[in-house]
Amino acid sequence: MPNYATDPHRVLWLSPGTVAVEPFEPREPGDGEVLVRSEVSLISPGTERAFLLSLDNAKGTFPSTGGYSLVGTVIAQGKGVTKPAVGARIVCASSHASHATVRAERCVEVPSELPSETAAFFNLMAIAMQGIRKARIEIGESVVVFGAGLIGQCAMQLARASGATPVVALDLDAGRREHAAHVSADIAMDPKADGFESSLLDRVRSSANPPNGAPQVVIEATGYPDAILGAMSVAGWMARVVLLGSTRGETERVNFYRDVHKKGLVLLGAHASSIPGSESHPGHWTWVANVQLILRLLAAGRLNVTDLITDRVAAENAPSVYAKIAAWQPSVLGAILNWA
Repeated sequence: MPNYATDPHRVLWLSPGTVAVEPFEPREPGDGEVLVRSEVSLISPGTERAFLLSLDNAKGTFPSTGGYSLVGTVIAQGKGVTKPAVGARIVCASSHASHATVRAERCVEVPSELPSETAAFFNLMAIAMQGIRKARIEIGESVVVFGAGLIGQCAMQLARASGATPVVALDLDAGRREHAAHVSADIAMDPKADGFESSLLDRVRSSANPPNGAPQVVIEATGYPDAILGAMSVAGWMARVVLLGSTRGETERVNFYRDVHKKGLVLLGAHASSIPGSESHPGHWTWVANVQLILRLLAAGRLNVTDLITDRVAAENAPSVYAKIAAWQPSVLGAILNWA
């Protein structure tokens, strides 16, 4: 095992589906930057798989790096930086590596009582948070989430924290449905089961009193085009449909009159690129403001990410985790890489 403190390494995607952990030379911090020594990083299975395999809407160049959820300690400051201080434990949206050089204003300090592997969920939760904010969930509204992967379960927990009831998880994989029902959702269902839509409406009606007995908020968190059609189908009259997953491919066969116009649906794009850069306003908080809140909620025990961790591996074993993700093993949710 390398001593990463003195022998910096990073995860590198060499070609589609091929991953290695290789030495590199971290860049010294420039003006307004800090150098961070990593402790842990969290893999985002859906997005990283898409770019690793060069799927639709995720085409990139190789070799490349992936990841955007890192926890570490500031070990050097560039010119003009006063915060975060050297020695501060921070989170930042940097790729998987033992060291990262990042803008100081894009670092958020971690509460002292919060374990680093818990803090590593800051970015996935923040991405889910901006989608939940756009949905404007009211206390007592029902929420249906397509996809019980990591981002879907983050959204479920934040919906519950917003007062949604019931929160329904939909997933094709029985293991993920069972996991979601245990950790993040009130109800978990198979969207391909016979009589699914009528059964869903019955379950929602028995747990809440929504207008017309149908879900008011539907969140698509799978990235599969057909799931968008399913989301619009189950959404109730005047409901909001949030496109939280990054769709890989084209969505066809949409009857906008029947599926959107006649029902009065509101479609909300919730890609992270739509987050405001410098100033928060109602329903649209900045990335830093959302991350600060997520860390406070995690520190207060208001969100459960410990039970979302399925894999903990030393960083040099990252290729084995990516192999499972590339093969789409649904059992992989939260995969932590340890750089300490």
